[in-house]
Amino acid sequence: MSKGFERDARIQFSREDCELDTLAVRAGQWRTDEGEHGDPIFTTSSFVFSSAREAAARFGGEEPGNIYSRFTNPTVRAFEQRIAAMEGGERAVATASGMAAILSLGLALLKCGDHVVCSRSVFGSTVSLFDKYFSRAGITTSFVDPTDLNAWKAAIRPETRLLFLETPSNPLAELTDIAAVADIAHAHAPCWQSITVS
Repeated sequence: MSKGFERDARIQFSREDCELDTLAVRAGQWRTDEGEHGDPIFTTSSFVFSSAREAAARFGGEEPGNIYSRFTNPTVRAFEQRIAAMEGGERAVATASGMAAILSLGLALLKCGDHVVCSRSVFGSTVSLFDKYFSRAGITTSFVDPTDLNAWKAAIRPETRLLFLETPSNPLAELTDIAAVADIAHAHAPCWQSITVS
């Protein structure tokens, strides 16, 4: 890793110190020795190691650093840090597609026996993921009218762990009141999180 990408080269921005516009442009930026004003874009698929020992340590998770762009990439890392700063979060994870993001969410939060309440107005592959694939792992899903708050309330069970919606929906562009659905989640299940993807 060149000197320009050492941890101390990171430009620090926080939501408390900066307006959203500044975070959108500057948060997560790493400045190299070239002194660039904008973010460099790393189009490489792999990275160079100083030795076989260093490569083995990185691949083994014993030492931080880039390995392969599908795992880590400075451009993606800057994007993740920028999104986290803009949202006031500790971290963010970028995925290659929306479906990869939804799959990651499900794998991280759901287990056999859990239940999901999902808007019936979501991308078709999302329906397949919940209905065909998560069901193989013992996760059940109830699909509801995204605009009917009573339907959301009625579908919640003791084993419900996730309320999922898209707004505006794809492809019908139906709008769901995210705050109202989150309030329903909090009122019915204070021990679990409501998570929405928009």
